Formats: sequence, structure tokens, C-alpha cells
Amino acid sequence: MAKCKKAPKRFDEINVIPFIDIMLVLLVMVLTTATFIKQGVIPVDLPQAKKADKQDNKKEMNIYVNAGGEIFFEKEKVDLDTLKNKLSGISKEQTVVLRSDKESRFQDFVSVMDILKELNHEQLYIVTKQ
Repeated sequence: MAKCKKAPKRFDEINVIPFIDIMLVLLVMVLTTATFIKQGVIPVDLPQAKKADKQDNKKEMNIYVNAGGEIFFEKEKVDLDTLKNKLSGISKEQTVVLRSDKESRFQDFVSVMDILKELNHEQLYIVTKQ
């Protein structure tokens, strides 16, 4: 009896398991990096709230009040008059996000809120930790 030579095995399928493993590792790296980027540059220790809604907004203007009472508008340190001038130049429908440090004076928070109220800005979100 003569033995037949078998033809070499053909690979008709691609093994995608290593590809999926690599993509999951890359996804984890992107997600952990994105959380550090989203925090922002100015360190503000946010107060806590029992009920907090997460809002996804297209373009928002950020106002920060740090523990020392310094006010920042879009990462630029401003005083109250400059803040009022900058806010008067934007649309009333523009979303404004206020992040006030829990150790800041309440008067600083109220001063910013007075400016927003005077300029009739109603699209205001106050950021807290949940």
C-alpha cells in the first residue's frame, strides 16, 4: 500500500483574537487618559450633591472660582468687571458652567451668580461631585 501525500493545510480564516486583545488594551488606555484630560487645568475641589445630572453640551463656557477666591474665565484669570465684559459678549443661549471650590468664599460664588443673573444667562450649570 502506497501512502498518499496530504496537501498542505490552507488557512481560509484569519484569527482575530489577538487583534481584539490589542484593541481592548488601546481602549482602556484611551479611556483612562481621557478622564485626566477632562478634569481641566485649574485645580478645584468640587462640593458634593446627592442629586446630580450629567449634561452633554456642545460648547460651554467655563468659569472657575478656586479656594483662594480667584476667578477664571476659560482658564484666564479675570476680575469681576472683566468677567462681566466677557459674558456680555456671548449669546444668552450659550451654556455657562460654573465650578466653584468648596473651600472658596460664598461671596465669590454669589458675585459670579449676580453677574450671570444681571446679564440674563439662564443656561447655567453648577458642577458638583456625586
